[in-house]
Amino acid sequence: MLLHLVHDTHYAYTPTVESAHHVLHLKPASHAGQQLLRHSLSISPQPARIQELTDVYGNTRSYFSLQGPHDTLTVRADSIVSTLALNAATQDAAPGLPWEAVREQFRYHAGGAYDSACEFVFASPYVPRDDAFAEFARPSFIPGRPLPEAAHDLMERIHEAMTYESDSTEVGTPAVEALQSGKGVCQDFAHIMVACCRAMGVPARYVSGYLLTTPAPGQPRLIGSDASHAWASVYCPVESKASGMALADGQSPGLWLDFDPTNNRAPGEDYVTLAIGRDFLDVSPMRGVIRGGAHHVLNVAVSVTPIDKLPEPG
Repeated sequence: MLLHLVHDTHYAYTPTVESAHHVLHLKPASHAGQQLLRHSLSISPQPARIQELTDVYGNTRSYFSLQGPHDTLTVRADSIVSTLALNAATQDAAPGLPWEAVREQFRYHAGGAYDSACEFVFASPYVPRDDAFAEFARPSFIPGRPLPEAAHDLMERIHEAMTYESDSTEVGTPAVEALQSGKGVCQDFAHIMVACCRAMGVPARYVSGYLLTTPAPGQPRLIGSDASHAWASVYCPVESKASGMALADGQSPGLWLDFDPTNNRAPGEDYVTLAIGRDFLDVSPMRGVIRGGAHHVLNVAVSVTPIDKLPEPG
């Protein structure tokens, strides 16, 4: 599937901002399930400096600075991505290690080899440790259950227990608070699933991206009516380290399987991955530090549109 993505962000400041520094995660990733074919970033006013870097998780991070006074800021990320329906098939073919075996692999062992997935077992700023997550997760993680099956059941239970409600939480709302209230947005659903897996000793990470939405029957697709999305990814090793399998550059010989508890499904070709991290804080689409601008109004518009072919440049 070819998808055309446009992510517009507009800030209006009062009073004027004197200077600003911003970091963006708005360039889609390229991996086995998707390929970035075209990407452009436009910023107004024109930045004094802009730089593109790769962060520790392999995400593209753009940094820019504004050194002159401005009362508005507009950022547009325009991308075309080719996607494949790999994730559902990957889940079906995933190794069926019992979840306890996976937990054991990621417990500390003196002299054990470094495994890059272990970072996603620990607490992070937006996914702290809390007994509430372990209590919620336990019915899914029954003894001897294969990890993909346990994660799928957990996804279904989160979907059933939570109600999606726009504006019910804020960016900084603790995941445990969303779990206890039983309502939230996709960020909360993803954080809860990540937190539950980690509470059981299983590596899980946060994925930011987009989802192609379908308008109601008879209604046109509205430009800018889509939104950013988020889901969870759970690590399933191929086999135990005890087997002696060699690890290359600290990478785990296994699969990251994606689960979307908001929609109770495995992401497919209608999903686009932007970035991965421990939680939202690692991959927020845009954040920064400004001097001035005590008050602001933010407007974000996202469009995800299927296209038949790659348009000509220009």
